[in-house]
Amino acid sequence: MNPFETYLLRNEYRKLAQLGDKLAKADQQVDWEAFRPIIKGLYTNDTIRGGRPNNDEVVMVKLLVLQQWYGLSDEETERQAVDRLSFRRFLGYPERVPDSTTVWLFRERLAKTGKDKDIWAELSRQLDAKGLRVRKGVVQDATFITSDPGHAPADEPRGEDARTRRSRDGSWSVKGSRSYFGYKLHMKMDLDHGLIRCLETTPANVHDSRVDLSMPGEAVYRDRGYQGAAPRGWDATMRRGARGHPLCIWDRLRNARISRKRCPGERPFAVIKRVFGAGHVLVTSLPRVRVRMVFACLGFNLLQLGRLGVGG
Repeated sequence: MNPFETYLLRNEYRKLAQLGDKLAKADQQVDWEAFRPIIKGLYTNDTIRGGRPNNDEVVMVKLLVLQQWYGLSDEETERQAVDRLSFRRFLGYPERVPDSTTVWLFRERLAKTGKDKDIWAELSRQLDAKGLRVRKGVVQDATFITSDPGHAPADEPRGEDARTRRSRDGSWSVKGSRSYFGYKLHMKMDLDHGLIRCLETTPANVHDSRVDLSMPGEAVYRDRGYQGAAPRGWDATMRRGARGHPLCIWDRLRNARISRKRCPGERPFAVIKRVFGAGHVLVTSLPRVRVRMVFACLGFNLLQLGRLGVGG
């Protein structure tokens, strides 16, 4: 993009900025350049063999954030990045916008190499560097991320032997009277700032109590589903009565106090599933789901940092 074209775009953007642009605020929340060394390791065109120049690493990360934020397909992500002025400005007015195939391949590379975990670790490091540390405790909870079960019988093989879109790693689970097929997003949110601190994705049949995201010294507030599973942190799990052994008044009062603490922990799930539209996925393997959830949670934290008024 030549300087004159960039000038025209920036001049047009000033009109949009006067109306308010949340992407401009999100652009200032984190140090995006810190993700560049992490992504650079995905490419091998800097060797003696050479190769086609890769797309800008920061642009690729921002594209995945936009995709999860607005619930876009790969094709629509490319189209909107070309069409929308706010997207172009958020991406830094790149010379060329990566196409839909490039976006898909980039997500695949993240899933295969596990670099999405390094991206999340870098975000967590930046949150701590801003002084946003956990002091009051954390809330741990889980929610279903549904997927397409396909038409194969339930006893059809999964994993590498799967032959249909009946998700390689997804599984069935029952909650109450409803059945769910897909995955689970396990999440830990701090009570100080409402930020997601840790996440894990599993098949839907993995019980909540089998995933412990707490750290030693943290007070972790959990619902009755975690009863009997001791966390690494201070245990603040709601108690559940049993047949012939109802809860005493003190346990009921304790549950009420913990429930009030746990209430804010439902907000990230509501935003990720209802606002971002990430409650149902079309990808068929656990690493791919993990990449989508990492960027959905990163997008949530950007929104929350904006509410807190925290800059980069």
